[in-house]
Amino acid sequence: MPNPARLRAAALTATALLLAPLLAGCADEAGDEDLTEQKLSWKDCPAPSRSEGGGNAPSPLPGGDRWQCATMKVPRDWAEPKGDTIKIALIRAEADGDASRRIGSLVFNFGGPGGSGVSALPAFGEDYATLRTRYDLVSFDPRGVGRSAGVTCENDQQLDAYFQQDMTPDDAAERSTLLDNTEEFNAACEEHSGKMLPHVRTTDAARDLDLMRQVLGDTKLHYFGISYGTELGGVYAHLFPRHVGRAVFDAVVDPTQTPEQGALGQARGFQLALDNFAEDCASKAEECPVGDSAQDVKDRIAALLRRLDGKPIPGVFPRSLTQSAATNGIAQALYSKEFWEYLTEGLEQAYDGDGRILMLLSDSLNGRSSNGEYSNIAAANAAINCSDDRPRYSAGHVEARLPEFRAASPLFGDFMAWSMISCTDWAVPGAADHPDVGAPGSAPILVVGNTGDPATPYEGARRMVDALGKGVGVELTYRGQGHGAYGSKNKCVQAAVDGYLLDGKVPAAGTVCT
Repeated sequence: MPNPARLRAAALTATALLLAPLLAGCADEAGDEDLTEQKLSWKDCPAPSRSEGGGNAPSPLPGGDRWQCATMKVPRDWAEPKGDTIKIALIRAEADGDASRRIGSLVFNFGGPGGSGVSALPAFGEDYATLRTRYDLVSFDPRGVGRSAGVTCENDQQLDAYFQQDMTPDDAAERSTLLDNTEEFNAACEEHSGKMLPHVRTTDAARDLDLMRQVLGDTKLHYFGISYGTELGGVYAHLFPRHVGRAVFDAVVDPTQTPEQGALGQARGFQLALDNFAEDCASKAEECPVGDSAQDVKDRIAALLRRLDGKPIPGVFPRSLTQSAATNGIAQALYSKEFWEYLTEGLEQAYDGDGRILMLLSDSLNGRSSNGEYSNIAAANAAINCSDDRPRYSAGHVEARLPEFRAASPLFGDFMAWSMISCTDWAVPGAADHPDVGAPGSAPILVVGNTGDPATPYEGARRMVDALGKGVGVELTYRGQGHGAYGSKNKCVQAAVDGYLLDGKVPAAGTVCT
């Protein structure tokens, strides 16, 4: 399930739109084709598919240039590179600066896992305008995502019910229902996408990246990974250290943690973000509408969630705002300080019996559009995480760990702990306890950690630097709020990142931006 403990999301593209007023790839026969020699056919981009989140075709770039899309063939099974192929959906904006100073392509992964890069890059395109002066900006739907042989599990009606369920059971009956629903979701993934499930690991996506590098005509992969994209980038650097060009990891996933450790870290991270939100609201000159003090803000939220556990309130018709949906919506708003105002308004309305804003926030995190259609982010998130992660946790294990999770976060602890059962009875065994990102011989990788990041806690940046190996990872600290640093538009962070990507200037290790 794509709740915050599993969804290392970076792209928040749907949230602002929602708050205003499956196509699976078919396998082709590869034969003896040399996939490194394929030529991409770039054309004007269509509207995003339903599995990518839907919506309109991307608007032209400033100056009138148009986004271009293409597909690239990759082996479905990298163990059989001459076997069947699938198609990876790509998008690009060509460099608009002096052609003689063009470096190559800069490939983005915005996280998830399960997020569509084809949808995300145009949404954030203006944020990277400076980088476009020397790079073609490129992103993609990783395998299993969107139009890249997208995994499918349950339909829209089933997903509505799935996300409405009680995800923090209080008794044996509720626990049994949660386990049954998780088993049904996972069985639906196997039924509808069984052929792809063994082939959506991060190591598979990393091999796709190296083929992409060659097909794009680059001798090195220049890369910007955000959230889960940092894990993908680290795995790529491990597999292909000599092929790493200029790379930036922002909102860094801790590569040393098991899924349980990661869920516990996120419980602490979201609690910290909630503490910061509450203190910010209470410190403003005008009255905080959702509490008289920081502690009062948190107490009132906790009381709301307790009430919703037994008595949901009207949400987005015909659905009600349940405790799970409200917790999910609060977490979504904590991904970015820009959404704190929506959280304040959503809480204020919920206290008056109107759950629409919190439900819209929850829908955004779950990939549900305003017309009731879901992208495939929930399915892809489960498929990639469960294929990557070896541990399988039982309900008994979760219950034994609940005290520690509750101590980490009174609000999010149960929610994060119970998310650990999401891979129980998954059809494909997980690959490892945690990814291998050791990359001796790689070019320097700029690793950016945000001290107030809820989803990828700050400590993960230092651990990524250590795991990459001596002389590879270069740590930059941003003392800020929200998921990621570059997107905050902090001038110090952007100057450091731009200086490395554009001019090759590596910041001094330990640089701090405020």
